[in-house]
Amino acid sequence: MRKPRHRSTAVRAAITTVTAVALGAVGLTACSGSGGNSPGPEGSVSATKPSPKPTPTWDTSPRSVAAVGDSITRGFDACGVLSDCPEVSWATGTDKDVDSLAVRLLGRTGAAKHSWNHARTGARMADLPAQMARAAAEKPELVTVMAGANDACRNSVDAMTPVAAFRSDFSDALRQLRRTVPKAQVYVMSVPDLKRLWSQGRQNPLGKQVWKLGICSSMLADPDATDAAATARRSAVQQRVEEYNKVLKDVCADDKRCRYDGGAVFGYRFGQGQLSQWDWFHPSVNGQARLAEIAYRGVTAEKPVG
Repeated sequence: MRKPRHRSTAVRAAITTVTAVALGAVGLTACSGSGGNSPGPEGSVSATKPSPKPTPTWDTSPRSVAAVGDSITRGFDACGVLSDCPEVSWATGTDKDVDSLAVRLLGRTGAAKHSWNHARTGARMADLPAQMARAAAEKPELVTVMAGANDACRNSVDAMTPVAAFRSDFSDALRQLRRTVPKAQVYVMSVPDLKRLWSQGRQNPLGKQVWKLGICSSMLADPDATDAAATARRSAVQQRVEEYNKVLKDVCADDKRCRYDGGAVFGYRFGQGQLSQWDWFHPSVNGQARLAEIAYRGVTAEKPVG
């Protein structure tokens, strides 16, 4: 009788062991499953699943472009004397010799339908908020800004726009845009090196005669004068331009959808071939093409230039 009882005990023990192992296996399977809210163990498939890539803040291929600014963006004196020529504008022009930013981004057909030029000859930074409001009405994906030269180009050094006012006006312009198109991108071109334009244009006798009509007198008046007073005047204008560019950079940096050109326009070494043959100051068709190249590189770069 003892032997059967011993076998029964052994069988029961074996059944208990098998059951425990089976239950443990079921529990392990349940814990490592992908269903439910419980995370899998370290090293499981669910733990190593890659996170989705964040959407980039800057789109290198916007589908519409609006331009604001001054005479440079209007193509002033590029095609004829004392007149706008928007078809050669670096930003939105249609001329094949310029290959504008809009054409490069959208193609000729797209640029004709989805680009707008709200710049105005003679405009200063104080005019930019109103221009930006008109640009915002188009709901553009990209707005280009090139303004500030006329703030430095005044009848005298004392008449130049104060830096604080320049900053306030530029900030107001961006706020104006954001109220209507909060996700629009803004590409800001630096103010050109006016002192270099003086040094290039003064080599042309005709240019110096035209300058006497009052073009950028703060920098271009008495172009051949190199005395202490003339040198100090030009240096003051140059310093103000550099201060304006710092404002553009700093204000733009506070807006995650704004990109500054890193001083690319200011640093570009314009020669006589890039200057208007009518005033030897504004960009020629060739100069407009160079600006378009600079802008295209900056807009399509994965990271900001400079």
